Amino acid sequence: MNAPLNVYDIRYADVVVLGRIVDYRIVLDPIARRDRRNMLAHSPGMRVEERRRLRRQTSFLSDYARFDVMVDDVLVGRAGAMLIVTWDNSTFDEPRSMPPGPFLIALRDPGSRSPPLRGPSATILPNREPRSLTVLQAACSSPFIFESASNEAAAVRWILAQRPTQPNVR
Repeated sequence: MNAPLNVYDIRYADVVVLGRIVDYRIVLDPIARRDRRNMLAHSPGMRVEERRRLRRQTSFLSDYARFDVMVDDVLVGRAGAMLIVTWDNSTFDEPRSMPPGPFLIALRDPGSRSPPLRGPSATILPNREPRSLTVLQAACSSPFIFESASNEAAAVRWILAQRPTQPNVR
């Protein structure tokens, strides 16, 4: 179930940058794939249709995206010229590829407070790379990856301009 984006969730971001996505890739969970093979091998009574459906599955909830962001400007927090980022879009599956942008991207430290659940079927998995920043996204809602000239990016910039200056987090 898709919940509407709440741009005020930007308050959960530790870092907000304008930048370009490079080296985007999906990191496959080998344990989920091994467990699926084992389950299929040890379930002889499973219906044929169900077995076919399970064999055709190409993505798993525990797969995630990993990419680098070449930073053009830092709006919140501290960031170097390049950031390593993960994205667990568990509700909707990660896209197989991403255009380079430029994008406004809001990120959070995996140990920071996350936005509230926005839908009844939310699943939140632990970050597989806890030393990397992760894309800000409330479960069941859209990620904070916006084309830099989009209405959403403009709304985020406006919200950031309204808040009092705070010390940098990172």
